[in-house]
Amino acid sequence: MKRVAQHIALLIMLMAMPVFGQISPGPLTDAHAELEGLTNCTKCHKLGDKVLDTKCLECHKEIQSLVNRKTGLHGNPDVVRKNCAECHGEHNGRKFDMLRFDEATFDHLITGYELEGSHATVECKECHTSGNIKDKELKKKPKTFLGLDETCLTCHSDYHQATLPGDCKQCHDMEGFKPAPLFNHDATDFALKGEHQNVECKQCHPMTTKNGATFQEFAGVAFNDCVSCHEDPHNAQLPGQCAQCHTENSFTTFSGQGNFDHNTTNFELRGSHQSLDCFACHSQSHDPLRIFQDKKGISENKCATCHQDVHNGVYGLDCAKCHRETSFLSMRNMDFFDHTVTDYPLEGKHIGVDCRECHKQRFKDPIDFTDCKNCHTDYHHGEFTKNGIQPDCVECHSLEHGFDYSLFTLEQHQKTNFPLQGAHMATPCFACHVDERTQKWSFRNLGNTCVECHQDIHEGYIDAKYYPKDDCRYCHGNDNWTGVQFDHSKTHWPLDGKHLEVECRQCHFVENTTESKGWTQEFANLSTDCNTCHENVHGRVFEIDGVTDCTRCHVTDSWFPKRFDHDLTNFPLEGKHEKIACSACHEVANADGEIETIYKLGKFRCIDCHLQ
Repeated sequence: MKRVAQHIALLIMLMAMPVFGQISPGPLTDAHAELEGLTNCTKCHKLGDKVLDTKCLECHKEIQSLVNRKTGLHGNPDVVRKNCAECHGEHNGRKFDMLRFDEATFDHLITGYELEGSHATVECKECHTSGNIKDKELKKKPKTFLGLDETCLTCHSDYHQATLPGDCKQCHDMEGFKPAPLFNHDATDFALKGEHQNVECKQCHPMTTKNGATFQEFAGVAFNDCVSCHEDPHNAQLPGQCAQCHTENSFTTFSGQGNFDHNTTNFELRGSHQSLDCFACHSQSHDPLRIFQDKKGISENKCATCHQDVHNGVYGLDCAKCHRETSFLSMRNMDFFDHTVTDYPLEGKHIGVDCRECHKQRFKDPIDFTDCKNCHTDYHHGEFTKNGIQPDCVECHSLEHGFDYSLFTLEQHQKTNFPLQGAHMATPCFACHVDERTQKWSFRNLGNTCVECHQDIHEGYIDAKYYPKDDCRYCHGNDNWTGVQFDHSKTHWPLDGKHLEVECRQCHFVENTTESKGWTQEFANLSTDCNTCHENVHGRVFEIDGVTDCTRCHVTDSWFPKRFDHDLTNFPLEGKHEKIACSACHEVANADGEIETIYKLGKFRCIDCHLQ
């Protein structure tokens, strides 16, 4: 509404002027011709004032975008501070060039894109053409300088036809497309070395035609092997890549030692073969079709083809079964070897022995196997030597059971100086023949007396007259230690009755907690009183002068009082009393109901025992 009022006011003012003249400063250019007329003035001008930049940018949105992004000429801060009309005048006629400026002196740097190299000599129109503009709307604007970007392919055709990255500046500078000074071949997957550095590019990258245009192939060139470019003079007779044997400096320089992968052939190199010079096995030749072909078809296990068979075929020709490639002296596990083809077939324990235990040096070195001692150390250190002759181990040992097992029989032992008897026959050999301190077996000078093997526990306790020379056999036999046959009548206390059945230790071994064994021995100065060993169940009932003499009533056959005469008491037995058991009279119940034995009754009336 306000704008309508402004237009009316302008019209009244014009009508009031005394002289009618040209109201507009001049015709607009063709670009703004559609804005001619009094009703369109305010589309660019503020009423009664100059052109407003904001009104320009309302229409020229592409320029507003540059200003906002601060890019291009119009995004330059120095340009932004200017009014549009300072550079783009109007009302100067239909054909007036609003984009007028001196192309020769224009500083392209203020656009944000400095012209370098050949760009500095190129005319503006060669780049600023509609053909180089991608934006469809900008393309329609004639003579515009907008719409270009900085990528080379915006202006230049892609010579490489999308086979290389689109950033030309990776290889080219602004001076020209040829040569490509920024290109570094070492940054590719195929760095140039040796003679490759002296080869012209086109020898590997040939010129051709693609899509009707001249084209030089840089991408997709095969280089995985030399034969991709070079002819194979070996006619595919050698496997692997050429670089394993040749260098980039010259095909005549051989560098295959340690580089060629021999595993690609039918003969894999192992051990010492790996350190051999190639021509130690192969004949040298300058003929590429014959070189390294002289050993073709030789099996890895046919060692005798190259090596001398020192065994003269005795063990066959498959040397690898026994030998390693590291050295002929380095042997494999020989468990498979058939020893029956030798003069000494293996038996028993020998079968499990490692070969090196017998074959200290080379396996072909002869071994004297006539006697065991030629290989084995004499464990017995000549103990069995007799008259200067040492018997062989096989007389007591066998290959089947080894040295821990003896063939020496009990019958043979009976022919020695110590025939086995009694418990000795059941005693294991080591009990007598292994020294407890050294844990070593011994069979000589062991002694024949008991005390040379057994500890004399009676030493210091029994008078030597009872076992002269410490000969245990005066009391003990070979069957066991507990079977004692000592003649006790030689002492001052001969045994009779039940005493003959009692074990010696019941009288002669006395409990003693101060001893480590818990007991001590007593054989001398022992008392013969019964109550020294036996419990006196009578207490002091039968004491005479303070002494209880058990023998007045008892004998050694049993505890039954055979010597007791009841007629000598105050109550001689008569009649039925003679047949009554002693307990009938002498065992009575006390007040607690417990049975007590009373030997001296002191009451002899009938009423004292019999009920009324």
